[in-house]
Amino acid sequence: MFIKYELSEEQKELVDLVKRICEEKIKDRVRELDEKGEFPHDIIKELARADLFRIFIPEEYDGLSMGTFELCLVVEELSKVEPGIATTYAANALASTPIILFGTEEQKKKYLPQIASGEKLAAFALTEPEAGSDVSGIKTRAEKQGDSYILNGVKQWVTNGGEADIYVVFALTSPERGARGMSAFIIEKNWEGVSFGKKEDKMGIRTSATREMILNDVKVPKENLLGREGMGFIIAMRTFERTRIGVGAQAVGIAESAFKHAVKFAKERHQFGKSISSFEGIQFMLAEMATKIESAKALVYNVAKYIDSGAKDIATPSAMAKLYASNVAMEVTTQAVQIMGGYGYMKDYPVEKLMRDAKITQIYEGTNEIQKLVISADVLKKI
Repeated sequence: MFIKYELSEEQKELVDLVKRICEEKIKDRVRELDEKGEFPHDIIKELARADLFRIFIPEEYDGLSMGTFELCLVVEELSKVEPGIATTYAANALASTPIILFGTEEQKKKYLPQIASGEKLAAFALTEPEAGSDVSGIKTRAEKQGDSYILNGVKQWVTNGGEADIYVVFALTSPERGARGMSAFIIEKNWEGVSFGKKEDKMGIRTSATREMILNDVKVPKENLLGREGMGFIIAMRTFERTRIGVGAQAVGIAESAFKHAVKFAKERHQFGKSISSFEGIQFMLAEMATKIESAKALVYNVAKYIDSGAKDIATPSAMAKLYASNVAMEVTTQAVQIMGGYGYMKDYPVEKLMRDAKITQIYEGTNEIQKLVISADVLKKI
């Protein structure tokens, strides 16, 4: 766009790499992938071959030890072309984060190298049919039996569900304690009692697999408990504080792409004998869209770097970045469709898809209403 950010040579090479993959492997297949709603196994393997899954894994576990900012750069670039693939990629980082933050050395050595290489995908299973924004309302149970836990329950809207091999699953070990009785476990796809529902037929990000995860007397070794019993809620919240900035980066990428399509169309489309880009009403729309995109990008980049600085008070900045960027993405994509008129509403043009893809950024990893509660609680406490 308009502000040129100072990137290191390594970061520039990373962005160029992702752009090249998007251009050579993804761009020409976007419409087909959206219409069929198929999981793009070959493209995910391409990302793995490019070592993009190593970015968010520490070096001692075969990763590259890059930061949240670099992760956001990758997500942003992927989202400009195919936000569904960006979701698959980011969800892998989401599920890796609790293992990185709270896993034992044995857990990290066992699972993180497999994720880093792209050999195995990961997924995060928290939401349930009756527990969305109210995370503390989950019903999945984990009962201790000897050296194992027996898990029973249903998880909903699991991104990478059925495609991933490694799952971080949240369940109640002490239901009477409410949120304080929640624990987190690492579960493998091929374990007995693990099954999945049908792939959900979604409005947007259709290449991303979303499924129900069914746990029927799944025997989980005690070694696969993350942290301690009762730490599940803390693990989930600490994870979201670090990962929802990726949703902000996705939103920025979607908005940038829609904006460029709208500008190109406005220059080429003629009405009343001249380009519609010469109309003041269109110019005002474009000016506001550009300004809001730059604002969202600046906020996302700054928060990502703030997280990488080791700051502890990251919950509110992350919530602000996710809230603002996702709202901008929805507004910009809607305006892009409006500028293009009937053409924007047709599947022959990419902005209708970007508008559909943008909506989910206001919903997952905490709805924007939840982000407002996080922000306002901090405001009322500190000011």
